[in-house]
Amino acid sequence: MAGSLTILAFLIAWSCSVAAIWSTGSARARRLVPVSGALLAGTAVFGLVPELAREIGWPVTLGLVAAAYAGLTILDKQGYPVCPSCSHGEGFAFALIVATGLHAFVDGWGMAAVGTGGKASSALWIAILLHKLPEGLALGTILRIGLGRSVKALMLAACAEVPTILGGAIGSRVPEGPWLYWPLALAGGTFLFLGIHALGIPAIERVRENGSSN
Repeated sequence: MAGSLTILAFLIAWSCSVAAIWSTGSARARRLVPVSGALLAGTAVFGLVPELAREIGWPVTLGLVAAAYAGLTILDKQGYPVCPSCSHGEGFAFALIVATGLHAFVDGWGMAAVGTGGKASSALWIAILLHKLPEGLALGTILRIGLGRSVKALMLAACAEVPTILGGAIGSRVPEGPWLYWPLALAGGTFLFLGIHALGIPAIERVRENGSSN
């Protein structure tokens, strides 16, 4: 079952990326980012984190979520932008593919953890699958802005999401234990970081426009 669900997760994310890449105009594509950010943050706060807390406890869950959020914040402050409001050139697009691929691997791993752990509820499966919607939209939107409507953008989106299947295949073959859920908690921190930053894009764009007009 885990194998088929990881394939479904890949298809959901890639389909959303394709839809965002082929949306009409980069201006409309940009408007998808805060929407996807709200969904991403909401999935983390109301779906993923509570379910993980039932499996590994609130202290461990919140600690790992905070660690992931703090790590991304430090990278962002040190000049390694990891938020959707950053520059969307081609170089950033390739860096985004690597980061999304690692994240997708964790998603697949998490699905395997749910499948082998035996105690997780179906809500955790649903939370993982649902977050692939905003993830795909955000990925496709950024690729659309950076690379335009192109075969390269479509293929890079697919490459970024394929590790979901690989993560599920590897995760299903490792010994069971609470630590299987730790990568998912770290992923929850990345959802929260990216979601919050994506929600700030309209304000950021207005500040940039006002600055350029002055």
